[in-house]
Amino acid sequence: MSTEAKNVLILGTGPAGLTAAVYAARANLEPLVYQGPEPGGQLTTTTDVENFPGFSEGIMGPDLMEEMRKQAERFGSEIKTGWATKVDLSSRPFTVSFEGGEEVKANTLLIATGATAKTLGLEREKEMMGFGLSTCATCDGAFFRDQEIVVIGGGDSACEEATFLTKFGKRVRLILRRDAFRASKIMEERVHKNEKIEVIYNQNLVDILGDRKSGVTGAVLEHSDTGEKTEIECAAIFYGIGHHPNTELFKGVLEMDENGYLITRPDSTQTNVEGVFACGDVKDHVFRQAITAAGSGCMAAIEAERYLAEQE
Repeated sequence: MSTEAKNVLILGTGPAGLTAAVYAARANLEPLVYQGPEPGGQLTTTTDVENFPGFSEGIMGPDLMEEMRKQAERFGSEIKTGWATKVDLSSRPFTVSFEGGEEVKANTLLIATGATAKTLGLEREKEMMGFGLSTCATCDGAFFRDQEIVVIGGGDSACEEATFLTKFGKRVRLILRRDAFRASKIMEERVHKNEKIEVIYNQNLVDILGDRKSGVTGAVLEHSDTGEKTEIECAAIFYGIGHHPNTELFKGVLEMDENGYLITRPDSTQTNVEGVFACGDVKDHVFRQAITAAGSGCMAAIEAERYLAEQE
């Protein structure tokens, strides 16, 4: 058990958590950073990242996160591995318990636990993620110019992804497992009006064709009623079935919206508990980009620094 309270405890080592660590460390706050089961966050599941400023030729997702980690450690951040199991935010210093019985006390807590893209649980998802299979059209759409693209889902997320991808793809096929959309009427109408989108009803994605060398080459669909299987050719498959924020630890403790995203004050990363800040995808269900996550990590560290100065 840690006896002396840390100035700054950061949960998460994605772009938000590591940027917060850089800023907190440079402010001589000696942040302690915990990485969970997916160090580096969602970027570690991507290949080329071309939209992060400062890398004119692009950079591999895992390489970008490794550089961020080295930068945070260079300024004195301590990074450990641990799975937080319980938080006590009723008094300062806050207490965070980890698997194995370790407890850490901290004067400020920065939550950067991110969000996880929903998947279908197919056998080859992990193998093909980042090799033609993606959960982010904004991140990866430009890699598939003038190619056949498939989008899975029938809600607003899928409609938004499909519409965006028509900027790049030769054709976008939107695969719905039912005979109707779950999306809002305005999003459904937008899809139907777009000549580059073909809607395919009553089909489920059951397999992904291709390999890491050639990328995705096709999709195997199964009819929801008959079970009949068909193969279609495509260069990319995008999941548009939503995300869920990694906020289970804070249920009943911090304010959240109906989907579990942490609520922060306007123009701030401050949660409803003084001294607890949230940054990155754990509070952002709109943009969900590495650069916006990094920006909010910067905000959280600066706010934590100011908060600590006020307490003194």
